[in-house]
Amino acid sequence: MLSTGLPQGAVPKLERPGPLRERVYDALLELITTRALRPGQHLVESELAGHLGVSRQPVREALQRLNTEGWVDLRPAQGAFVHEPTEEEADQLLSVRTLLEAEAARLAAANAGTAGIAALEELCAKGEQAVAADDVDLAVATNAAFHAKVMELAGNVVLAELAGQVDRRVRWYYTPVARQRGTGSWIEHRSLIAAISSRDEQQATAIMRAHTEHTRRTYHEREES
Repeated sequence: MLSTGLPQGAVPKLERPGPLRERVYDALLELITTRALRPGQHLVESELAGHLGVSRQPVREALQRLNTEGWVDLRPAQGAFVHEPTEEEADQLLSVRTLLEAEAARLAAANAGTAGIAALEELCAKGEQAVAADDVDLAVATNAAFHAKVMELAGNVVLAELAGQVDRRVRWYYTPVARQRGTGSWIEHRSLIAAISSRDEQQATAIMRAHTEHTRRTYHEREES
């Protein structure tokens, strides 16, 4: 195991041809948001390049871009480190998420059809199975897919674009509390599906707001403990 902390064989070699710079960026961002690369972890260019099967140049370029976007901190004479989010950063992001998701739930209740509701049911069942199997990675991915589906059913392109901008950071904050949220999160999802199915816009809004606020509070309680 290299000092970056990634298990041997966990990261596939990047395929070519293609925009290598983008592929390296996407790979590193995925490793950060899933917390395979942990907040505060030192990122060594040569070791990351070895994991990804590329030269150091695209890794360096990707780290610079990630630094610009706030995912990585470049420290003079020390190197690159995964950014450690502050309480204020997390609170601001998760508060904005609540606003976006609550409106998406309202619109989904107004617009969702039978097929859309069935898709939510399927994702909810998958998430419940992931929790039962204690598969945190699958639970996080399915949670993200569920919320993305609600956003899709809302039918507002601008709202979806704004949500897309915060989606990866939401996953970043949700991952460490996914096990703690556990079954409760999916019970809340079931309630949301019922409200959307009933076309109860007010109830769907209230459930989603409470659901996302619950995640925000859980994140802060975890940090405090």
